[in-house]
Amino acid sequence: MMNNKPLKIGVFDSGLGGLSVLRAIHELLPNLEIIFFADQAHVPYGRRQLDEIRSFSEQITAFLLEKDIDLLVVACNTASAAALKYLRQQFPSLPIVGMEPAVKPASQQTLTKAVGVLATPATFQGELYQSLVQKYGEGLQIFQDTCPGLVEEIEAGNLSGARTRTILENALYPMIKKNVDTIVLGCTHYPFVLERIREIAGKGIQVIDPAPAVACRVQMLLEQNFENRIHISSDGSLQFFTSGDPLVFQQQMKTLIGIEGTVHSILWMDGKIQIP
Repeated sequence: MMNNKPLKIGVFDSGLGGLSVLRAIHELLPNLEIIFFADQAHVPYGRRQLDEIRSFSEQITAFLLEKDIDLLVVACNTASAAALKYLRQQFPSLPIVGMEPAVKPASQQTLTKAVGVLATPATFQGELYQSLVQKYGEGLQIFQDTCPGLVEEIEAGNLSGARTRTILENALYPMIKKNVDTIVLGCTHYPFVLERIREIAGKGIQVIDPAPAVACRVQMLLEQNFENRIHISSDGSLQFFTSGDPLVFQQQMKTLIGIEGTVHSILWMDGKIQIP
């Protein structure tokens, strides 16, 4: 029997960062139905153990599958580093798009052969990042910084405060002194301080935001896997869930990406997701 339902995708992150990816997907595919899950009860993922992140990611994926999604976007570099391979093993029939630090495009674009990567500790520790460096990092100097506290500042809405600027200066100034000409944003929260990063880095340094490339990957996979449904009309509805404060998230969403919508509350109980 032919499935005539509009395509629906799930997107999740530890917090607000994945909204930068949702925005890129929604701009490219405005008729696509999207369900977004922000696990703000556990943000930031970057300091957590890998097995804990895998457990969160598995439960969220199962929850989104109950919402009848056709494709999943792990819009979190840390969760991708810790759980992407695991999720593909656990849910083999579900197309999954993950985040990876843009080491490859950085290696192709840099002229000085010096590249900076901003990401969380868990991302740097993951196999995915290590494999990218091994594959594309030959001949490059790669300088890394974990930007301690930056995710928390962004979650709190402090996009241009003194603390945020200090964190970014501490990360970027040593890289600039090393003649870096390309900076990779390896966390989906960081595009929300892109203007601050560019102010500090200066015009001669390019900053790579991976969100547009992820949106293109989503489009390609949908066309490949759902050729018969890609053109089914939809109203492009957006649904939002958070394990944090839904009213706060609603305001943050409006401020960060200019989208208004109802945010539903989710609770974690004994490692399982519950709807109150």
